[in-house]
Amino acid sequence: MKHYFALGALAAALALPAGAQTLRWASAGDPQTMDPYSQNENLTNNINHQIYEFLVERDKKLGFIPGLATEWKQTSPLQWRFKLRPGVKFHDGKPFTADDVVFSVLRAREKTSQIAAYATALGEPKKVDDLTVEFNLSQFNPIFLDHLNTVFIMSKAWCEEHKATKPQDFGNKEEMFTARNANGTGPFMLVTREPDVKTVLKRNPNWWGKQEGNVQEVVYTPIKSDATRLAALLSGEIDFVLDPSPRDLEKLRNTPTVKVIDGPENRIVFVGMDQARDELLYSSVKGKNPFKDVRVRKAMYQAIDIETIKTKLMNGQAAPTGALVPTPIASFNDPEVEKRLPYDLEAAKKLMKDAGYADGFEVTMDCPNNRYINDERICQTLASMWARLNIKVRVNAMPKTTYFPKTEKLDTSLYLFGWGGSITDAETTFTPIYRNRGEKGVGEYNRGNYKDDELDALVAASSKEADPAKRKALIKQVFLRHNEQVHHIPLHRQFIPWATRAGVSVVHRPDNWLETQWVTIK
Repeated sequence: MKHYFALGALAAALALPAGAQTLRWASAGDPQTMDPYSQNENLTNNINHQIYEFLVERDKKLGFIPGLATEWKQTSPLQWRFKLRPGVKFHDGKPFTADDVVFSVLRAREKTSQIAAYATALGEPKKVDDLTVEFNLSQFNPIFLDHLNTVFIMSKAWCEEHKATKPQDFGNKEEMFTARNANGTGPFMLVTREPDVKTVLKRNPNWWGKQEGNVQEVVYTPIKSDATRLAALLSGEIDFVLDPSPRDLEKLRNTPTVKVIDGPENRIVFVGMDQARDELLYSSVKGKNPFKDVRVRKAMYQAIDIETIKTKLMNGQAAPTGALVPTPIASFNDPEVEKRLPYDLEAAKKLMKDAGYADGFEVTMDCPNNRYINDERICQTLASMWARLNIKVRVNAMPKTTYFPKTEKLDTSLYLFGWGGSITDAETTFTPIYRNRGEKGVGEYNRGNYKDDELDALVAASSKEADPAKRKALIKQVFLRHNEQVHHIPLHRQFIPWATRAGVSVVHRPDNWLETQWVTIK
């Protein structure tokens, strides 16, 4: 169901009893579920993190700090031990113990979890006593703490009570108690959850930590229209916009009652293609799949005028790259890896001719319209560029609540996707996206379902290599193999300027993550 707000309707949706320090914020999309493992999507994770917590948290610069664990130690290459924070209670009053940690990791490994690959990489969790947990690994994990920082801790007793011991099967539209209810240990508690309308949180008076900000209540409202979000901010009906449109930034910067907080995001936006089916779905091509041919994939890459997308569509708020990874830190800023294939329309046309598709073909491109900056417009722009190769692209744009389950089922031929977050290491891009699809989340986001055994073996080796120099060399081989085969077409790393009312102070993190406990409203 779609909701389009007029300002009057928006004001009614945001109406609350009079009270100080209410943060009213908005973006184009909505959290997909309150089940913290069901959908691995940034806004969903961000909202859930106000409620649920990790053993190891991140500071304002994305460094690791104590969370529900007060200390930790790698006791051997294959074992980690954590001391848990005493006296912590879930929102329902039940105490937090090692049983909840073990339960959460095992729940996050279930088939319906979208962080199964990360939870599996943590090894076997073991309760030593109520406030001590060990993790025993079957192979070395070079980014163990990064993986741990993806698993929210849930209450074992609460999940069992509500028959939610496995994550919600979001792709198959399963209804589950955890989809609209939550019970964490975090700084805020869920009050009401109305999907696509409004999500309300209140401050947890019994939180173990110390809040830096003064927010007592949080009201999140999805507003799909860029113009309506802008008008709501300018009128003072909302305090914070996570995703102002790039074309509105100049106006916002010149508005005294508004602040723009700039920053790049750790996120790569890219194109994926079905490389598995013998006959391409949603296409005019019968009995064949043009995307199986690397020449077609390369031609589509070289037909993209990325500088025009950067300057005209993104208003400069993007960094084009040839490396499919959220941040150049992950590629060690290697120019050979980061280099794009050149925009060359004549070379692209020759590749299409050599592949037997000089006359092109028709195909549908699935695209979200409320997830990434200018997502639908990017797809429309790509379609116009590919038309020069006689590829007629029908853009099928939809809300992310429809889009993600569709691609999750591999019900797509051509699609736009984004990937990012707080982790700067390549591993958490490689295992979900680059590898062959397998068990326990491996290759879960390889939605083109390509099989590249050489690439798969290189990623698997890099995932367990303990020697930093050898691992760096393996990571470069992974990038070069992937780029050579054009398994995806990288576009750009998007920038994320935030916009607030002048009296609102926020901390901009490169994972595009708003921590409401750090927000101060004057």
